[in-house]
Amino acid sequence: MTTDLARSACSFLFVPATRPERLPKALASGADMVIADWEDAVAPADKAAARAALQQAVQALPAADRARLLVRTNASASEWFGADLAALGPLVAAGVAGAMLPKAEGAGALQQVAAAAGPRCALVPLVESVAGLDALDAIAAATPQVARLAFGHLDFQVDAGMQCGPDEGELLPARWALVMASRRAGLAPPIDGVTTDTQDAARIGGDTRRALRLGFGAKLCIHPAQVPWVNGVFAPDAAAVAHASAVVQAMQDAGGGVCVVDGRMVDAPVLRLAEQTLARHAWAQQRLSN
Repeated sequence: MTTDLARSACSFLFVPATRPERLPKALASGADMVIADWEDAVAPADKAAARAALQQAVQALPAADRARLLVRTNASASEWFGADLAALGPLVAAGVAGAMLPKAEGAGALQQVAAAAGPRCALVPLVESVAGLDALDAIAAATPQVARLAFGHLDFQVDAGMQCGPDEGELLPARWALVMASRRAGLAPPIDGVTTDTQDAARIGGDTRRALRLGFGAKLCIHPAQVPWVNGVFAPDAAAVAHASAVVQAMQDAGGGVCVVDGRMVDAPVLRLAEQTLARHAWAQQRLSN
C-alpha cells in the first residue's frame, strides 16, 4: 500500500529531520508525501540527533501519516550510511513508507537499502550525477522495491560542470533520459527536482508544467507554499477532465474503434492519454477528500 502511494504521489515535500516539530505542518500542507531529510539539510555533527529525533517523532504520528513519510538517507559512500540503514529498518517496521537514496549511481546501494529495510520499503533513487545518468537502467531495475526515479538537477549541474540558463534547457536530455528509463523499467513517471524560489508562483508553475509535458509525474518541493502550485498543475482542470471523459465515452460507444471527438480523430493512443488524465483527476479528488 505504501509503495502504491509513493508511485501515485505528485508532490514530495522535504523537511529537515532535525526539525521534527515541522512534520505535522508538512503533512497538513497538502503534500502527497513528506521526505524527512537526513542528508543535505543536516549538518555532519547533527546526523545522529536527526536519526533519533525522527524515530521519536514517528511514534507520535497516526498510521496514515507514517505511510506518507519517506526518509532521505545519506549517500552510500558517506560515513553515515551504515547508521542510516540500521535506523531505517525500525522506521519502516513502524509504518514509514520507505527511503530516498541520494546520489544513486548503481544497483548495489539500493539492494543494500532493500535488504536492510525489508520488502515493504518503497525506494526512490535520486539521480544527481553523470554516473547516475549512465546507470539509469541498472538503478531502475535494481530491486522490485524501486517505486520511481527522482532527478536531483542542482547537484547534477555541479557534477557535469554545467551553467544552465533560467529555462534549464540544457537539462532536457537528462530529464528525457529519466522518463525513458522509467518507462523501460515499468516504473511510475519520475519525480522532477526542486524549484529554489519558494515564493514565485509563476516560476514554480512553469517548472511543474515543463515536468508534466516531459512525462514526469511529480515534483520535489522545499517549502509548503510550493505544494498547492505543484498539485494544481498535476490536477487536470475541468475542461481537460470533460474532454477526457468524452473521449472515453466515444471510444466505448464506437466499440473501441476510431471515432471523432470535437472534430478530431480519436484512436488508441488518444484514449490512453485520456485515461491518464482521468487517473490524475481521480488522484486529485482523493487528495481533497482525505
